[in-house]
Amino acid sequence: MVEDRATYGASLSPDATAFAHIVDDGGYPRAVQRFLRGWRASSSRDVELPVDGPVTRIIHSADGHWLACQVAPGGGNRSQIWVVTTDPDDRAARRIDPAENGTAELIGWDGTLVAVTVTGEDGVGHSCLIDPATRDTTVLDRRSGGHLVDAWAGSALIRIGPRGYRELNLLRGSTEIGLLPWDPGSTTDAGVILDDHAVRRIKHADGGNTWRFYRPSRSYGFGSAEGYVRAMVRSDNGCEYARLLEVTVSQDGVSYHVVAERPDCDLDEFAVSDDLSTVALLWNRHGYSELQILELIDETLEDPIPLPGLVASELSISAGGSMIALTVQAPGQPRTVELVDPRSRTWEPIERAPNRFAGSSHPSLVTIEARDGTVLHSWLYEPIDRTDRAGALVYLHGGPEGQERPGYSELFPPLLAAGITVLAPNVRGSGGFGKTFVHADDKERRFAAIDDVADCVQFLIDNSYADAHRIGCAGWSYGGYLTLAALTFHPNLFAAGVSICGMSDLENFYHHTEPWIAAAAYPKYGHPIHDRALLEQLSPLRRISSLSAPLLVVHGAHDTNVPVNESEQLVAAVRDLGGIVDYIMFPDEGHHIVKPSNRAKLSAAVTDWLSAAFE
Repeated sequence: MVEDRATYGASLSPDATAFAHIVDDGGYPRAVQRFLRGWRASSSRDVELPVDGPVTRIIHSADGHWLACQVAPGGGNRSQIWVVTTDPDDRAARRIDPAENGTAELIGWDGTLVAVTVTGEDGVGHSCLIDPATRDTTVLDRRSGGHLVDAWAGSALIRIGPRGYRELNLLRGSTEIGLLPWDPGSTTDAGVILDDHAVRRIKHADGGNTWRFYRPSRSYGFGSAEGYVRAMVRSDNGCEYARLLEVTVSQDGVSYHVVAERPDCDLDEFAVSDDLSTVALLWNRHGYSELQILELIDETLEDPIPLPGLVASELSISAGGSMIALTVQAPGQPRTVELVDPRSRTWEPIERAPNRFAGSSHPSLVTIEARDGTVLHSWLYEPIDRTDRAGALVYLHGGPEGQERPGYSELFPPLLAAGITVLAPNVRGSGGFGKTFVHADDKERRFAAIDDVADCVQFLIDNSYADAHRIGCAGWSYGGYLTLAALTFHPNLFAAGVSICGMSDLENFYHHTEPWIAAAAYPKYGHPIHDRALLEQLSPLRRISSLSAPLLVVHGAHDTNVPVNESEQLVAAVRDLGGIVDYIMFPDEGHHIVKPSNRAKLSAAVTDWLSAAFE
């Protein structure tokens, strides 16, 4: 069963009297503005946009006058930016991005200007500020793979580097400086400029152990008090797990110190109030979320606020720090926007989705030891009637830097209702378990990740969760690729397979995906020229003669991340060899299946496919 309604991606108005969010209750997800206070309290309005496609992000301007929306026409992967005013009586909407042949990503607001990254078909990222009223555009930065992270009052944070090797640089006028020392394999990918532009304190390394200091190789021109720039960034630079750092750029160089960190725990997200009083932090502890509040004036970290769901994301905070919005979910709870007062720690009632999970609402967190001793944290979902098991499915998440967490899934409930156990592992390369684990599947190490899937199957057999001849494998995106790899490297282990928007030939994938996606993936999969032999060895299509399990292949026609020909060439090859394969192509979807009707069709098809294979 597909849940009728989900809400997510909230943006609070600066004064906390309203919020906007995304509603998924039929057709493409749309934007809705809701009012909390004043004479419009408890009312709402749909944000009407003259484009057919899902809204994927919505953000209030700093003055509360505008709403900027990111929309993906036709359900594809290339986006446009549209703006409306927050006046419900003003129905005018205008597109403001200049991405005619590329894609535009909504980053935020620099005062009254929309901050956007526009990436062209050549892979060059343009970091822009756009006036929503006139469409006048200022390009702050232009470089291959460049990505704007934040802009404020004449400064900008630009993300550079491929996946797993990302850094943030500060731009101010004609000056550019790296915020943190070189640490290969680290990721610094999120940041907020603190708008006072004044140095709060700088303590050199010999004056205490909480600050790190390094001097740039040349003068960067921050020669006056107005030149000081402070930022908060999320980074695993110099450590295993992502933490919160404060960085100050001054005439003396760059100093930074740790504001908040936790052992064996990643910082997922943070949000800073405009008045610089409050920082909201979301931690990732083995897949569970924890919300903490930091008082910025003295960096006091309060005890976690209990969440109304196991997994939280998409933080938004009001200008004065009086309210926080976030999206929560759990196995029995679809994504839902929740609001909390961080000072009273009370949650404001919005709406609650009933628990409709057809199975245990509390999956077990199990550890699986791979053949080389690597520990894989995995989620085990068991049917209510455990005495009548029909089989088991190993379900693989995307990424590969994604993470399987105890959130809501529309695929799992019908499987459990059919008596199929689901094991959702975090094989090596998954996020949330430290940067060493994230890089454990890079390039030639990917063979070990494929073996991890086989070791998960052995776990199911050894612990009597399924008969050896009733185990399937499925996954989306990279998980679809890994499914195909497992089915062809270990064909005797599986009775069925399902690949959703997965790559079948890595070399061919590089030729047809978006150029910015290809360039960012080189350190993960290998370079299409220098590592061509490796890509051939790792490509399931090159081993398709080994496939023996019936295969269901699913793709969206507008997918430009993993182009649809990755599935089409796979299906043709299996059919040429006389194998059993079925193919579902959604003509109105991209890399994500977003329409509820299509998701319902997908869930039913996967359940039927596996049930038939396990008979």
